[in-house]
Amino acid sequence: MKLPEISEYIAGWPLLGICSAAPWTVAQDCENRILALLDTLGAGYRRHGNCAVHETAIIEQGAVLKGAIIIGEGSFVAAGAYLRGGVYLGSHCIVGPSCELKSTFMLDGSKLAHFNFVGDSLIGEAVNIEAGAIIANYRNELDGANIKIRHEDHVIETGVNKFGALVGDGCKIGANAVIAPGALLRPHMRVPRLGLIDQFAHD
Repeated sequence: MKLPEISEYIAGWPLLGICSAAPWTVAQDCENRILALLDTLGAGYRRHGNCAVHETAIIEQGAVLKGAIIIGEGSFVAAGAYLRGGVYLGSHCIVGPSCELKSTFMLDGSKLAHFNFVGDSLIGEAVNIEAGAIIANYRNELDGANIKIRHEDHVIETGVNKFGALVGDGCKIGANAVIAPGALLRPHMRVPRLGLIDQFAHD
């Protein structure tokens, strides 16, 4: 059974030096993977415990950073943002006011507008997520059952009950859209405002 390759969705993924595991495996182990990356950072990062922020990044007062975190060159984290559980922001990313980002990699030039939640996800480069859109990571309607994904002509049993999405480079997600757990968004896909993407594999 062929699993989705992260590098087919996110071209710059190999540059992080993280093994090409299944995307849900990476998201589940986000904290440890970011801890390992902390030791590879070049000059220009300021360390505060397990948090490293590039000297050109801006973190507004009132943002909350918990756990292992890397915030890259020129990135911006607004007041009221909440980053936790292992978060990686590449260069020139934006996390707007009142956004929550949990156990997620977000690569260069990607943006969360405001009032967004993104959980246990891998976000490619130049992704734009408009206000109020969420990437859910848990099947509340199924009492947290393990996530299944329909991919090509087969069903993947992930073995995890928390995984948001693999969002390819250049995707645009409209305001108040919902990306249900286990979504695979090909590069440059556009999700309309109020749209729903749900790839749940029914038995």
